[in-house]
Amino acid sequence: MAVLVAVAFRLWGWPYALGVGLAGAASAVGWVLWRADRVARRADAEWRAADALAAGRRTLDDLDAMTGRQFEEHIAALCRRDGCTQVRRVGGSGDNGADVRGRLPDGRSMVVQCKRYTPTSSIPARDLRDLRGAQAHFGADVAIFVTTTRFTRPSTEFAAKNGIWAIHRDFLGLWNSGTRLSALAELNGTGQGDARHRRRWRDTYGDG
Repeated sequence: MAVLVAVAFRLWGWPYALGVGLAGAASAVGWVLWRADRVARRADAEWRAADALAAGRRTLDDLDAMTGRQFEEHIAALCRRDGCTQVRRVGGSGDNGADVRGRLPDGRSMVVQCKRYTPTSSIPARDLRDLRGAQAHFGADVAIFVTTTRFTRPSTEFAAKNGIWAIHRDFLGLWNSGTRLSALAELNGTGQGDARHRRRWRDTYGDG
């Protein structure tokens, strides 16, 4: 009798047994994948938190060592940190003078030009005029110029006259360390100091 039952199971029962086994295996695989996804999400969240914390500790020397693309990405990240939306890096060939675009927290559209130059360089007025042209091209409400160096006097005057937010090296250091973009918005490149400050700048970075 037992032999007949075994034969019958082998003839007709194995599909059911196989189905149960496959269902159990699928459930086990699903649980493993779900668990792996949870672990990966937790690790990603922890990494992002650590990276955000590390970003606040980046020095100007760290920014100087970045590539142009990395610097643009970093500026975009600072904009997002301060509540800007729809932020995207658009720098590259054919960028029409814009490296970063997005919207300020109040909804105004912005176009950002990023110049990672050596501290011994300076930003001439023609670069500000190019940004003004990009602002008109994209129909942006606000134009922002961010650099790792300083602005010349004519470029500072052009920025103030045209409402461009000019963020030079000193302000970039403040922004990078946690000062919000809105706190720098109305300064338009001021704060580069008097003759004594410029002399200290030359002593630190050279005449260029």
